[in-house]
Amino acid sequence: MSMAKAITLSDTTIGKKVVMAVTGLVLYGFVVAHMLGNLQVFMGPEQLNGYAKKLHDLGPVLYAARAVVLVSLVLHVVMVVQLLSRTAAARPIGYRLKKNQTTTYAALTMKFGGLALMLFIVYHLAHFTFPGVSMAAGYKHSATDVYANVVSGFKVPWVTAIYVVAQLFLGMHLYHGAFSLFQTLGLSHPRYVEKARFVAQTLGIAVAAANIAMPVAVVAGIVK
Repeated sequence: MSMAKAITLSDTTIGKKVVMAVTGLVLYGFVVAHMLGNLQVFMGPEQLNGYAKKLHDLGPVLYAARAVVLVSLVLHVVMVVQLLSRTAAARPIGYRLKKNQTTTYAALTMKFGGLALMLFIVYHLAHFTFPGVSMAAGYKHSATDVYANVVSGFKVPWVTAIYVVAQLFLGMHLYHGAFSLFQTLGLSHPRYVEKARFVAQTLGIAVAAANIAMPVAVVAGIVK
């Protein structure tokens, strides 16, 4: 008699959604913390560089935090791919007429927006964390002067354009992700759904706007 395979939580659709929600929450927290730290660029080079040095001085704690974020990102992507594959397998024949009356634009762009964000993350890491992308003639990355890196990088219009577009996708992703999280937590009741939607939209717009403000401020000459 063969032994039946034990079904773990992560093997089920609801389990995958839970993993995706938890990892999404970790990533959301990182995005907000990253944004708040970067906004110190408006306080001048001494403030931003001092903040960067404090992070670097954390040593093992910083690397542990990065490891948690990286694992969360990988798990999040894996769960998304598996859920999409499962949905496609369950419905191999597409609808002849597909209606999206209740589907938001954010939901419609999650699939392609998620891919765009993955590509942006690679670019962003190459830009500021693992320098290797030449932004423009004369650009030289500094290991200690983060403020100068920000100003030098965002002085290039096409670089700023990439960041602005990426943040628009990020804002929609955060909105849809947060709203989905509220639903996973059982806040899909008509009594709470509009409030949950408002909070999700506000957070998504706030993060996108704050992140866009930084490169735009450099191009506009406000941060220099």
